[in-house]
Amino acid sequence: MTTALPYGTWPSPISARAVTAASPRLEGARYVGDEIWWGETVPEQAGRTAVRRRAASGAVSDVIATPWSARSRVHEYGGGAWTAADGALVFVDKADQRVWRVEHGSPRPLTPAAGDMRFGGLVWQAGRLLAVREIHEGAGTPRRDIVEIPLDGRGAHDDGALVSVAEDSDFLAQPALSPDGSHLAWVAWHHPAMPWDRTELRVGRIEDGVVAEWTAVAGGRTAALQPQWVGADDLLYLDDPDGRWNLWRLRLTADLHRESVSPADADTGGALWTLGQRWYGVLDDGRIVAVRTNGGDELVVIDHDGATRRVHTEAVAGMCVEDVRGTRVLLSGAGPDGPALWDVDVDRADAAERVVGGGSPWGAEWMPRARPVTFDGSHGPVHAYDYPPTNPVATGPDGSAPPYLVLVHGGPTSHVGGAASGKIAYFTSRGIGVLDVNYGGSTGYGREYRERLLGQWGIVDVDDVVAAARGHAAAGDADPDRLAIAGGSAGGWTVLCAVAATDAFAAGISRYGVADLRRLAEDTHDFEARYLDSMVGPLPEAEPVYIERSPLSRLDRLRTPLLIEQGLDDRVVPPSQSEAVRDALAANGVPHAYLAFEGEGHGFRRAETLVRQLEAELAFLGQVLGFEPVDVPALTLS
Repeated sequence: MTTALPYGTWPSPISARAVTAASPRLEGARYVGDEIWWGETVPEQAGRTAVRRRAASGAVSDVIATPWSARSRVHEYGGGAWTAADGALVFVDKADQRVWRVEHGSPRPLTPAAGDMRFGGLVWQAGRLLAVREIHEGAGTPRRDIVEIPLDGRGAHDDGALVSVAEDSDFLAQPALSPDGSHLAWVAWHHPAMPWDRTELRVGRIEDGVVAEWTAVAGGRTAALQPQWVGADDLLYLDDPDGRWNLWRLRLTADLHRESVSPADADTGGALWTLGQRWYGVLDDGRIVAVRTNGGDELVVIDHDGATRRVHTEAVAGMCVEDVRGTRVLLSGAGPDGPALWDVDVDRADAAERVVGGGSPWGAEWMPRARPVTFDGSHGPVHAYDYPPTNPVATGPDGSAPPYLVLVHGGPTSHVGGAASGKIAYFTSRGIGVLDVNYGGSTGYGREYRERLLGQWGIVDVDDVVAAARGHAAAGDADPDRLAIAGGSAGGWTVLCAVAATDAFAAGISRYGVADLRRLAEDTHDFEARYLDSMVGPLPEAEPVYIERSPLSRLDRLRTPLLIEQGLDDRVVPPSQSEAVRDALAANGVPHAYLAFEGEGHGFRRAETLVRQLEAELAFLGQVLGFEPVDVPALTLS
């Protein structure tokens, strides 16, 4: 039996602390001997990334103890911060960005302490440890190469022992050695392109351990990704010449013969924000297991003749093929109960085993089910996922629609899938609906949808989230007077632009949001230094556009109550941007709160921060939207 209660006041067992404990952030996984290893962020240990292993007996233990943390800062977003090499763990430590090896006892360094070098994208192939190296020298632009790191530790005291295998581009990623070690394939790109705009797939001939000469074999005008050899002269990779990322096969013949592999109107591929992302793997019998995304994700097996078969799994979003062995695949992603890692036999998917994550402690009846929705927008269709208020013991008053929180993902070149999380359930279980929007510019719907945002950041994204919010309210699913909007980073930019340019939202939550485009172009790190060339326009020619679109140029229009959350160690969006918005709200007399978190960067990882963030957001929405949430500390608005 359910009780009618005002929206936002429903009793819920889902506390902010429970959400934090039940929402692991996974960072890679590997089969190692008869064990399974994975990386996992531990909020209760200052957000460190532990590498853990599960033995054949089922016992779980840490491979590296606190305070060691496997986290790379290459491109600032890192990725590929650990791998297994002959049964030993090799990892990049967050504190010093050196590469360390641990097999028995304490970690031993493999790279030198001298110089500001960072490493990421670690791979162990053909008996060689390769990584993407980033060398910072003063205030200049970092230099990058693909480097071989000796496992015997010589490189810890002599950086000359680190062998530069390939270079010749602003950015490099995803090195892949051929089985006989004679060739290296990798992805390269130059400013101002981002890796989802244009890359080159390069193949180089190895002599004396380094690339003697190389050829661009794919990409150029497209975004080639993830090379993987299936023979000495047989290479698989991803590319999107037809508007969708699909698998391609290249043979190192005189004419470099290439052919598509089981093309589909879906994406096998995505935005390469981190160096460890993988969208497919090759099974021992030569079949391919791949993720396909068309809004939602599915896992498929591609047979030798190109025929495909869907593999039914609990995962529905954010899938990553972490590793393969035999007919098994380690698959990370999000299911109906949150993020998890599964060990899946593609020929016996019904026997898939959840290794870690998932399984909400509060019960499935509290988790909302995603409903894909599409709205008409001025720039074309707008895709989103609806998570209605869900509570087995409470319902809303008759004849009334619930308040809704509209979520705007970061990137902006990114994607959200249809999988509920503890964070979403924290709101829906209390009677607050959530609408998660894939605005124009998002991945997962093809290049045309992705490029809708070119030159239009701050316009298309705003128009799309407003169209989604108003369309949802017009359908009777949300209270039009109690719509709130929240987002982080690029999503925070859209929040600030939306509340400055429209009256669609009664409240906004900006998490480390971009507020000043010129400042962002000046201050941000090298990986995104030219991102705005395509999203807004190149400087200095487009400077008037930068000024016009920036929320800080429209401070007098900021009249919507805002909660601002900022990490004080953020190197991507410096605190000065959030502080400027705070000061403008104070000057305008607009109710607001500013929460600054010590020790947090671009994205929050510490348990105490995540708890405070969720509780503050709920308290803020209660004050502004007119309800009294249960069991959360009050938030003082200035």
